[in-house]
Amino acid sequence: MSRAGRLFDILQTLRRERGPTTAAELAGELGVSMRTLYRDVAALIARGVPIGGEPGVGYVLDPGYFLPPLTFGTNELDAVLLGLKWVEKRTDPAMTRAAVDAMAKIKTVLPRWAQEIAGTPGVFVRTDLPQPVERISTELFRDAVRGCRKVHIAYRNTNGTEIARTVWPIGLAFMEEGRAVMAWCELRTAFRSFHLDRIASADVGARYPERRAVLLQRCRQQIAAELHDADMRCQEGVL
Repeated sequence: MSRAGRLFDILQTLRRERGPTTAAELAGELGVSMRTLYRDVAALIARGVPIGGEPGVGYVLDPGYFLPPLTFGTNELDAVLLGLKWVEKRTDPAMTRAAVDAMAKIKTVLPRWAQEIAGTPGVFVRTDLPQPVERISTELFRDAVRGCRKVHIAYRNTNGTEIARTVWPIGLAFMEEGRAVMAWCELRTAFRSFHLDRIASADVGARYPERRAVLLQRCRQQIAAELHDADMRCQEGVL
């Protein structure tokens, strides 16, 4: 790998990691000696790249640092093409338009060889499964997630009974077999997933009082606890 390539990879790694990255971790990922890694980091700092660090902790890239636009590697381009094509085929009209527009923007900055790959991709999305019929647009729930708004819904449970719920949406799940909103349910005082094809009506209400980041963390904790409990019951022969 050329030195320019190594310098770029160092920046990519530091930008990707949320916390400090040690010199040993960087050197191991790049496949270089510690001496080479120290020289490369010193060269980046000399060029004005805001890399901070202290012995025993690791290096951190200033989150405000902006990398100039660069081309994609072959695998990165395949990943982008596959992801955008899935969004185009399996989401709602607004997201479809956004995926098409994003791909058009990306193609304008790609070099010729990459444009040829984008024009004749080697990765595809199969859309064999039909999407369930949904009465409520996912745009309503995406807006509620962004705005941290409560939503009052009429929901059909597995028995077909329509029930009323007030939920705090924190995210949408797009799956091959359908779509669901993950939300805090005021009635159950727990996080639940609600399949959009079972929602008969939905009205957006006031902002909910919690930060979405906090709710996401609590949701992950609930899921982890439920998986642990299920595993323990399975080991005990209950399931």
